[in-house]
Amino acid sequence: MATGLSRVGGLLRDMVVAAVFGAGFTTDAFFVAFTIPNLLRRFFAEGSLTAAFVPTFTDICHQQGKAEARKVANICFTLLLLVMAGVVLLGILGSPLLVKLIGYGFSGVPGKLELTDQLNRVMFPYIFFVSLLALVTGVLNVQKHFFWPAVSPLLLNLSMIFSALLLSPLFSEPIFGLAVGVLLGGVLQLVMQAPVLRRHGFFPRIDLSFRHPAVRQIGSLMLPGLAGVAIYQVNVIVTRLLASFLAEGSVSYLYYGQRLFEFPQGVFIVSLAQAVLPAFSRQAADQDWEGLRQSLRFSLFLTLIVTLPASLGLVFCAEPVFALFFMRGAFDAEAVRHASLALMAYAPGLVFVGISRMLVAAFYALKDTRTPVRISFWTLLVNALGGVVLMQLFGYVGLALALTLSAAFNSLALALSLRGKTRLPSGGEFLSLLLRQALPLLLMSLVVYGIVNRIDWTASGQHLLQGVFLVLAVVGGILLYAVACLVCRVPEAAEVWQLLRQKLLRSSA
Repeated sequence: MATGLSRVGGLLRDMVVAAVFGAGFTTDAFFVAFTIPNLLRRFFAEGSLTAAFVPTFTDICHQQGKAEARKVANICFTLLLLVMAGVVLLGILGSPLLVKLIGYGFSGVPGKLELTDQLNRVMFPYIFFVSLLALVTGVLNVQKHFFWPAVSPLLLNLSMIFSALLLSPLFSEPIFGLAVGVLLGGVLQLVMQAPVLRRHGFFPRIDLSFRHPAVRQIGSLMLPGLAGVAIYQVNVIVTRLLASFLAEGSVSYLYYGQRLFEFPQGVFIVSLAQAVLPAFSRQAADQDWEGLRQSLRFSLFLTLIVTLPASLGLVFCAEPVFALFFMRGAFDAEAVRHASLALMAYAPGLVFVGISRMLVAAFYALKDTRTPVRISFWTLLVNALGGVVLMQLFGYVGLALALTLSAAFNSLALALSLRGKTRLPSGGEFLSLLLRQALPLLLMSLVVYGIVNRIDWTASGQHLLQGVFLVLAVVGGILLYAVACLVCRVPEAAEVWQLLRQKLLRSSA
């Protein structure tokens, strides 16, 4: 629920950015500039650091107690603070080179590469605050506290909305106001965790005992993880680099499409992955292999139950969503059409991304960070080669399709590799689930398609009517799918319903 609230804030943020700045010269520059600190956030923070820290920290909490866990957390916080300070300094000094690496195609447009460089320098310190936030999130998640870390991105979104509307007019180049909003949001996200950390007894203190065995263990797990995340982020760089050679607006269309693609991904997949890693880690630490297998099976089947209808919904509702929420100000009907095509190409990848996140969490819980690295390298090649070929045929849509194909390859390779470490659900079990889902998915698709094709979504002055039709399509599709799953006796759907009922009853009590 907290992650969902944050994603709604992200949707509102993108609506404001689209209305104020549109899709063109300045937004292309901003999105490429924001790619760099965002890339490093996933490189240092959400990827390798979390993967290495959470399993190790879980072991220490279980086996050595809270006092030792507090000491390890302080050492890691101190070390990360020093490392990220150096990264920020190097990033600002090397900004021209970094920007040219990712947005080389901008060099053909006067002033575009220079604007991207300036924006990157303003936003680069964001990585400092958000990396510390990732460590804090890992500590709190192991303590079974998820709400405040999950809701913290809402502050980033609110900060960017505030800056786009109120700070941007104060700058000669308004897009700089948005960049300041990113930096302010990073500070607020970290600061809001302080009271929760204090309540759990983990408020950070400086500790320079870097020779602690846990630090070496985290470092040994992190190194291959860094390589794996680096390869994944090179995927992002390759896509942005190739897009910079396409027509103006291509980077922005891909960004807006990916943002809406990430909405259901963030609401469900990210929050589930954030919850299962500590759970998988506890089961692996206790050598409860059957418990780990059952948890992995449930998370995979739950992922399929949610992501399959969500993917179809994104395809059918791509144009309605962009038209209703984004078509205003500088974002016109042509931009709606282009962004919708990008989203439709991204949509099928939601299923494969969800499966991959669950499988990678299992690898990390088993303290195997090397296998995902090797698979990521081949995934990079699939994306790069696919992007070069498909962009010749379909432009920016081809780049989105290449990412979808590479996500499918990644999930399949991870599944095949994990079979040697723990028993996965059989192909027959997956097929049985898909067959039981077929009728609910078909019914949902027919209803949603029928509703969204009843009106002209690019017609002006019909926002109320369009909103009613979109709500009918989304709510009607979800309810029909849920009821059909229960009628068709999809057991995982019944389990989810039972869990929700128990949670609601506990909350009301």
